Amino acid sequence: MDRITGVQLFIRVVETASFSKAAAELGITQPTATKAVAAIEQRLGARLLHRSTRGVTPTEVGALYYDKCKLIARELDEADNLATLLQAKVGGTLRISTSVAFGRRVLVPLVLRYMRAHPQVLVDLSFDDRYVNLVEQGADLAIRMGRLADSTLGARYLGSNPWLMVAAPHYLAEHGAPLGADALAGHACLVYSSVQGDDRWSLTLPSGEERSVPVKGPLRSNNLSAVLSAARAGMGLAILPWYVARESLADSSVQQVLADHGLPAQEVHAVFPSPKLVPSKVTSFIAFLQQALQGDWWTRAA
Repeated sequence: MDRITGVQLFIRVVETASFSKAAAELGITQPTATKAVAAIEQRLGARLLHRSTRGVTPTEVGALYYDKCKLIARELDEADNLATLLQAKVGGTLRISTSVAFGRRVLVPLVLRYMRAHPQVLVDLSFDDRYVNLVEQGADLAIRMGRLADSTLGARYLGSNPWLMVAAPHYLAEHGAPLGADALAGHACLVYSSVQGDDRWSLTLPSGEERSVPVKGPLRSNNLSAVLSAARAGMGLAILPWYVARESLADSSVQQVLADHGLPAQEVHAVFPSPKLVPSKVTSFIAFLQQALQGDWWTRAA
């Protein structure tokens, strides 16, 4: 096995904590993978991995060696992309990670538009509401909501994702519309637990005052479609992203509540593994998204 393949194998053994998984990814047998890593350890004169029945973990030396191997692998990837970058060609497979609701309602139609304009690009689109490690998952970019934590990842701002409060007309006819933030205590409130996990809704009053209001109701869910369905069924008030509620607002299944009160908006970013030598397929798609998500994009059909 050549040294470059050995480096790639060692990286995947550490990241998967398994010789068998790493071997399967590289299309070799587990004994071959085990012998190759053993050969690296013999050449270096150092033990790189702790082996047990529960898997493998790097030793102190192995962890340092892994970090260096990752740098080498990234440089190799950037070298492979160099010709394409210099020629400004867009092609290859673009691996995208996104949340379920945003992906299904917003990103899918945009991706299809992009693919029609760039037929040489193949797209691998993954949906996951959990945080995804781009390097481990092999993703070229992810679409993330909210303020970004400091990291070594590259990132581009795409736009804003505003929220609003809604309820079904028959719920409001039966219970009345709340006249202010304090009136929410007397209403059934449907909680999207991924954002409103503490059952408190934050609003900006018409006066500009910030108010955090405790709420309660018959449904908590980490799925935006479930919260929307409950609101359409007249189960209570809900706070939803505009892009989730847009079609229901258009067909009058729900209507906006407390429109003069402000709700927090999320930033939308494209995040990618490294800010250096970004592949042209990534920069091209990001530029397309920045154009598509400018202005009040949430009021427009994709």
